[in-house]
Amino acid sequence: MPMNSLKDLYLDQLQDLHSACTQALPVIDELGRAADDKELSQALIQGQNGTAEGIEKIARICGDHGVDPAGEHCKGMQGLVAEARAHGLEESFGDPAVRDAMLITQYQRMMHYAIAGYGCLMAFANRLELDGDAAILQECLDETRQGDEHLTRIAKSGINASAA
Repeated sequence: MPMNSLKDLYLDQLQDLHSACTQALPVIDELGRAADDKELSQALIQGQNGTAEGIEKIARICGDHGVDPAGEHCKGMQGLVAEARAHGLEESFGDPAVRDAMLITQYQRMMHYAIAGYGCLMAFANRLELDGDAAILQECLDETRQGDEHLTRIAKSGINASAA
């Protein structure tokens, strides 16, 4: 589909973010299962649940606009997922705290990508006066940021010190 308007870009990027979150979902589960720290494991499970909810919300928005949510493949998240698996799951670690620190790093890289996507989409929706879409996207953005901040607190409260 040619990009002739902000609405075209908006719909394209909804599909891209749907793809990104869909690709991230299974690796978040893998990161959660690999975590040694129980609080981290639980936070990653919560992150997985939040990502699944975000996928559903994006799919609903796409449906409201008559667009197939699976119409794009996000190459950016494809790379981040490959990095998360290579560096967080397949790498050899001598200390579980070091692995946990890496798991946080990889998760946060994927979530920062999602945060950027949600923020751009919310700005587009606001400009296009799609108030209902903007409210949903703001909710997704806020929840993703909260999850990111929660993992930062976990890292600062002990994992990073243990890994040092």
